[in-house]
Amino acid sequence: MGIYAIFIIILIAFLLRILYLLVKVVTSECALSIQASSFKTIICIGSGGHTSEILRLMSNLNTRKFGPRLYILADSDTSSEVKIHNMENGSTSYTLCRIPRSRNVKQTYSSSIFTTIYATLSTIPIVYKFAPNVILCNGPGTCIPVCAVAFLLRCLFLLDSRIIYIESLCRVRTLSLSGKILQYFADIFIVQWPQLRDNCYRAKYFGRLT
Repeated sequence: MGIYAIFIIILIAFLLRILYLLVKVVTSECALSIQASSFKTIICIGSGGHTSEILRLMSNLNTRKFGPRLYILADSDTSSEVKIHNMENGSTSYTLCRIPRSRNVKQTYSSSIFTTIYATLSTIPIVYKFAPNVILCNGPGTCIPVCAVAFLLRCLFLLDSRIIYIESLCRVRTLSLSGKILQYFADIFIVQWPQLRDNCYRAKYFGRLT
């Protein structure tokens, strides 16, 4: 068997693995294969409203079940770190990590392709080393490379993680760009308005969470 044939077989196997995971995502078969009292959790931090919303959610969770925690934020985010420390209130079960921003304010979508690729490559060793069981995000640009890397590592059998996406409270009738992308990859996709649930084929609605 030649190298070309081996490459084709590997490619087909990889594509079938992606298809298999996408079917599991769409059918909401999201149970983890491990049983644990706590889950290693990545929290994707944006800036401004995104940070406030996700930290409100974290403050209402039993953090003993979601730890250790890794907060990932953009390297240009100068305000979120203090908010995280205040919310954690002296806990030793969390760390912070910065990655390049996927898209800057007023940056064109075409040019953001390159910055997103760079951010994704920078995220690979971080996600692989931490090996999260759960990824929590609510729409900031930082969640795209993190979730993309986690899904890729899962396809390669290098990671067993689940993505929980909670659309920002300010999205009442339409999804954000992050939401439009991650609705196909997030294991649990949650919106906070009933009218938005009606416009998204697989969204779950539990009322206001953030």
